Amino acid sequence: MNRSGGTFSKDGDRATQLSNVALLYYGEGLTQSEIAKRLQVSRVTVVNLLRDARDEGIVEIHVSGRHLTESSLSRDLRDKFGLEDVYISDTFNSAETDRAAVLRQLGRVAATAFLNVVEPGDKIGVAWGETVLALCNALPRARVEGVEVSQLIGSMISDRVPASETCAIQIANQIGARCFTLHAPAIVSTVDLARALRLEPTIAAQMNRLRALDMVVSSIGNVSKDTHLVAAGMATPGEAKAAEKAGAKGVICCRYIDAQGQECALPPSDRVVTTSLKNLRAARKIMLVVCGEDRADATRAAIAGGFATHLCVDRGLAAALLQSNS
Repeated sequence: MNRSGGTFSKDGDRATQLSNVALLYYGEGLTQSEIAKRLQVSRVTVVNLLRDARDEGIVEIHVSGRHLTESSLSRDLRDKFGLEDVYISDTFNSAETDRAAVLRQLGRVAATAFLNVVEPGDKIGVAWGETVLALCNALPRARVEGVEVSQLIGSMISDRVPASETCAIQIANQIGARCFTLHAPAIVSTVDLARALRLEPTIAAQMNRLRALDMVVSSIGNVSKDTHLVAAGMATPGEAKAAEKAGAKGVICCRYIDAQGQECALPPSDRVVTTSLKNLRAARKIMLVVCGEDRADATRAAIAGGFATHLCVDRGLAAALLQSNS
């Protein structure tokens, strides 16, 4: 939508005009007021022109992911947990910022980290969740040659997150990759049906693809009454409570794990159609994206279990992880 106003956009080619304004601002380093004076328009018009240039894809702002790992907090977490890299998002006023804003900024940082970690020819597995979706929504269009993206979890819709295949498709579209979705529900009514589905030739072929991944993008949920398993109707609040009493600390790819990151054989793990935790661990690059201090125990469990080589977290969670004794 054209929000520019004024007379500037009425003459000549609009895309050319927006490009030239962007070059004056980002290339020549003129201030918005200086540009307004040169063009004989208001400063508000210049602000809107620059916004239109970004919205219409004329300007794409790239932040180097490498620099997001250079803070002392990142280095301390990397050393403490033996991670390859830690990317930390900061809203700079987190005490007064709602979770949605923190999640959006984490998504931007995770998207930058993703482009820093992905390599041409990678086979990538993509999981599900609010933080993975935030990454997808923030990922700019940046083609990476020869990449394949596969859905790790069968299809399921919750009130908070769209269908699980959405994340895989969105990432594939943004980086120009081939996408392989998992044509099965994430959970079925009986153990026998789940076993039969996994043996179906089409689904079996898709599941086999998940055994040789170069990179995984996932998150970890805590064990609470509103965990994604419960929100999506895959587990009851009672089952989640029982899992917590049994020692479960987190949920990754619809499976419970304990404090050491080992799988807890608890419902509904025998009725899900997802990749195995063994397949997740086997990937040489595992990007774990987590938001919120209430996920600290779950995040520690995931790291202990070998489900992270690259960690993307908000500052509050980063501080909580560093303060832990584990």
